[in-house]
Amino acid sequence: MSLAERIVREAPDAIIAADAAGRIILWNAGAERLFGHPAAQALGQSLDLIIQEPFRARHWAGYRHVMHTGVTKYGTQLLRVPALHADGRRISVAFTVGLMSDQAGAVEGIFAILRDDTERWQTERQLRQRLAALEGTAPAGPS
Repeated sequence: MSLAERIVREAPDAIIAADAAGRIILWNAGAERLFGHPAAQALGQSLDLIIQEPFRARHWAGYRHVMHTGVTKYGTQLLRVPALHADGRRISVAFTVGLMSDQAGAVEGIFAILRDDTERWQTERQLRQRLAALEGTAPAGPS
């Protein structure tokens, strides 16, 4: 096994790759821990496996655009989105993406390196709620 294969296999973060049609072609142990699906169950499945239904249309429109143009505006940007765990609960993930191209430069798929961002999301949500409650009860300023 090559060094790169060992790194992917042993990485604590989820590493996922999908082909141009959005079928999962790589699912490491980190992805198993994050999403709750064993690799044998995830491989060959649509990315819908981890995308909540309300967000799928938007996801697939963007995915098709990237596969068609070979360009993503998110190449170096940390993204944060809701995701779906195998047990049905909503989780929040933070991730970066990269495109996989063949030797001629045609896009063959996309990969992502993801981690659980649920705790940060919940903390920020609680802070926003507290702030809204404080703003709602704060005395009015001078007129």
